Amino acid sequence: MIPLIILIYTFRDSILSMLGASENILPYAHEYLSIIIFGSIFICMTTVMGYIMMSLGNRKVTLASTSLGAILNAIIDYILVIKLSYGVKGAAIATVVSQFIGFLYAYYKFRGVKKKLNLSLGFKLKREMTAGIIAVGFSAFIVEAEDGILLAILNNLLLNHVGDTGVIILGVVSKLSMFLFITMLGISSAMQPIAAYNLGAKNYKRLKKVVKETIIFAFISSAILWLCGMIFTEQAISLFVKEPELILASAKAFRVMIAVFPILSIYYVSIYYYQSIGKAKSSFVLSIFRQIIVLLPVSLILVKGINMGALGVWLSYPIADFTSGVCSIFLTRKVFKKLDHKIKEKELKSLEKSYSMKSYKSKEIGEDTI
Repeated sequence: MIPLIILIYTFRDSILSMLGASENILPYAHEYLSIIIFGSIFICMTTVMGYIMMSLGNRKVTLASTSLGAILNAIIDYILVIKLSYGVKGAAIATVVSQFIGFLYAYYKFRGVKKKLNLSLGFKLKREMTAGIIAVGFSAFIVEAEDGILLAILNNLLLNHVGDTGVIILGVVSKLSMFLFITMLGISSAMQPIAAYNLGAKNYKRLKKVVKETIIFAFISSAILWLCGMIFTEQAISLFVKEPELILASAKAFRVMIAVFPILSIYYVSIYYYQSIGKAKSSFVLSIFRQIIVLLPVSLILVKGINMGALGVWLSYPIADFTSGVCSIFLTRKVFKKLDHKIKEKELKSLEKSYSMKSYKSKEIGEDTI
């Protein structure tokens, strides 16, 4: 994280321009990034410690640390931005302070685990283990990184065809939809260690049950969030912007973009399932499928090819979501068929073993009688 922070901080203006910041937006983005970049190391370490503890069965630490950070962020934001009129700088300071406090809480909890397992935190890496971690974790990295790649291209696309308004709307809508996607990512990633454990234990029946119940729970959760998003769109967007025209335009864009959101729940569960069973290639392809393979080309065709303007960008989201969701349904059915086959194989082996034991005991009883 340290080399990345130095690199981004040094070339921050070039990076922001590449991401689509116009002359009007750049000064605010520069001020915000110059402060918030130093908090990224805390959120990174909190995430790492949270995942280690999650894999050991403690799923409350990540929830508690992120919740603590979010609540403190809102409180400090209110003090610095509203009361003290610090503006963008105040928002950045609030984020860094809340991330640091969340990190302190996570580290306090992690110390007990470190001591109990006698963990040595250093740079002694095993090649095979490191390669496995990178291969499986790469798809999770792509899920996060492709958001930045996509937003950079879409921002530039909107800036050239719509102007600053399009970039602002996309920024607002992306922030709001983040709450929907984080829920899906949270549910799916929570399934990952449980699925991996059952795979290792060769308990295929329970593995299938875990995946099936995660899909059902994720779909119901996403449907509830989608309904709330559709009903209270204007109220939610008014938390980010105050201009009536921007609120109406952002609400219209948001409703179009999340039109088929619930179907995406299956897509995210599929990504994390393939990660949990060590299928790095399948997980990687799925990770880039929605945004890079489908959404990006569709938005370019609709905006540049058909001249649909901002609407072309908004429409590309439900098209990509529907395509990804349908593909995930077929993949999930394939997964369940494979699991059913493994369950039958295991049951047959168990029956054969049981029959062999009975035959052996019958033979022993017969010999004793003779």
